[in-house]
Amino acid sequence: METLSALLPIIQLAITPVILISGMGALMIVLTNRMARIVDRARVVAEAMPAAEASDRTHLDDQLHIMWGRALMIRRAVTSAGLSMLISCLMVVAIFGAAKFELPLGSLVLGMFVTSILLLTASLVDFLRDIFVSLHALKLQVERARERPVTTTPWPPVDR
Repeated sequence: METLSALLPIIQLAITPVILISGMGALMIVLTNRMARIVDRARVVAEAMPAAEASDRTHLDDQLHIMWGRALMIRRAVTSAGLSMLISCLMVVAIFGAAKFELPLGSLVLGMFVTSILLLTASLVDFLRDIFVSLHALKLQVERARERPVTTTPWPPVDR
């Protein structure tokens, strides 16, 4: 049985991937929430299409196209973040295995760390791309709203 003092350096080595996993968990929450919002919004827009007028159908179809692309970006981001987390978990196992059995796994652990960081970077790139695309979609929606004639006031009349 190894003493606690002999295990402390191993545990210290494993802290970095564990912190990485914690941070990626927070990112996964954000990404899955964005995915849920995209899916919910796409369902609402898809349900509105059959009853929409021709000019509105074109706009709704454009919005669905944008949302589909966003969903694919977020799926890639979630997949990359999930793989990064998985590799980080395996890295912790490799660190403990290398220390316990005195295996020369330094290159493997380094490769796993670099791969994990690259996958995290890919996830963040898709996350940022989604933000830009969603802002572009919002801009199109605002421009369309500005072009439409005002038929009623957007607020109730004030009784005086």
